[in-house]
Amino acid sequence: MDVYGAVLDRETRCIHYHTEKDIIAVKFACCNRYYPCYKCHEEHADHAIRRWPREQFSELAILCGNCHSELSIKEYMNTDSCPHCHALFNEGCAAHYHIYFEERNRP
Repeated sequence: MDVYGAVLDRETRCIHYHTEKDIIAVKFACCNRYYPCYKCHEEHADHAIRRWPREQFSELAILCGNCHSELSIKEYMNTDSCPHCHALFNEGCAAHYHIYFEERNRP
C-alpha cells in the first residue's frame, strides 16, 4: 500500500507525528490516497481535503502501519488498537476526526 507525504518509516509515521503509537494512515476521500496525517496531505496534495461522509464510515480507509491491515472508519473510531495485530493507536488522533470525517451522530 502506498502512503504519500513526509513518511519516515514503514509504520507510516511522518515528520509531523512520529511517536510509538502514530502508526495509522488515513485514506482521504478526496483523492483515495493514504497519508499519515492531514498536514502531509496539505503539503503534498494539490487540492483541499474532503471529509468522509457518515454514510461511508464502512469504507476501508484506515491503514495500520504495524500489520498493514485496512480498517473501516467505523472500526477505527471504536477502538484504541488494531483488531488484527493489537498494536496501540495514538488516542490523541481523535482530536483530528473532524478534519477527516463528518461528525458522528451523538446519542
